[in-house]
Amino acid sequence: MQAMRHRRPIVGVIGSGEHEWAERAVPLGTWLATQNVHLLTGGGKGVMASVSQAFFEVTAREGLVLAILPGREGDQQGGLPEGYPNPWVEVPIVTHLPYTGVRGQHPLSRNHIIVLSSTVLVALPGSEGTLSEIALALRYRRPIVAFCDHREEFPGLPARIPIGKTLAEIQAFVRVRIRELFGDTDDGAIRHEP
Repeated sequence: MQAMRHRRPIVGVIGSGEHEWAERAVPLGTWLATQNVHLLTGGGKGVMASVSQAFFEVTAREGLVLAILPGREGDQQGGLPEGYPNPWVEVPIVTHLPYTGVRGQHPLSRNHIIVLSSTVLVALPGSEGTLSEIALALRYRRPIVAFCDHREEFPGLPARIPIGKTLAEIQAFVRVRIRELFGDTDDGAIRHEP
């Protein structure tokens, strides 16, 4: 536990690679940047770009924007797919793992690394790729919450995934899960608002 106190929590944010869900991703990214955590995404467009930009633009933050990037299928030179990484990624972690979408649970998908590297995950609505990350979070027993108004907004969302309809509900979930793993530390693994 002592070593954990010197390690900054990593909050993984997953969601659509096309739709930004800015009304949720921007306030989430802004809040996370004030919480002494790193942000981890898949480094692409949509939710990944929206939350990363919001996090990046907070000037007084201590954490970094991390991203696990996919490889390009059939590329032996370590090339990246178009659009990767988005401009707000500060620590791009390049992989050789090309599979995404419906193949997101395959051993050659970076989704395993995203899920396993996250202290806690927040899922915004997405499609096959996001659902594969959620399935991996369940498999690896990583705490995860969906940020949506209702389950119909997120087709395929497993019933056992809790949902948070407001930023306050997401904040409470993230705080509790980080506190469970990191405890209450003097330097604050996560900040407490008055």
